[in-house]
Amino acid sequence: MDTPERRDTAPMTRRHALGGVAVAAAAIPLLAACGGDSSNTSGGDDSAGGKTDDKTPDDKTKKTPGSGDDTKAPGDDDGAKGGGGGSLTSTSQIPVKGGKIFAAQKVVVTQPEQGTFKAFSAICTHRGCPVGDVTGDIIKCHCHGSAFSALDGSVKNGPATRPLPPVKIKVDGGSIKLA
Repeated sequence: MDTPERRDTAPMTRRHALGGVAVAAAAIPLLAACGGDSSNTSGGDDSAGGKTDDKTPDDKTKKTPGSGDDTKAPGDDDGAKGGGGGSLTSTSQIPVKGGKIFAAQKVVVTQPEQGTFKAFSAICTHRGCPVGDVTGDIIKCHCHGSAFSALDGSVKNGPATRPLPPVKIKVDGGSIKLA
């Protein structure tokens, strides 16, 4: 005797199929956001030109995207680990119409013209990434392409909308110190 097989589940309808596709489509961006990326996404070689501090790791203490608003500028609390009294660098190490990034202190020091030294936070105001290099009168962030003036920290190219905060420094003879 053949008895028809009993079905305990309802047949797949178009509504159920489209609902499954919608759930899968919504899950893809969530899974992509959770995944880590250990590759260098800067689009450039951070070591080009020797503009970064040699003591920093290749991935440079990256911030979580969106954390730019809670980033403190160096010198806002305790300066550079030790109150800021130690020498940051010598004036001869900062090229005229250029600069150098000190990633451990989160500071970029520039010399827009001979004998004039400026310092700014080395953390981009767009998404909290460390800036990548100083070329001419431009401080560049390779994360999203923002560019800042080496003279006053103002935004030269977005997506950043806020300038790099200034950092107080003191030039003492041939030495540059955090103030």
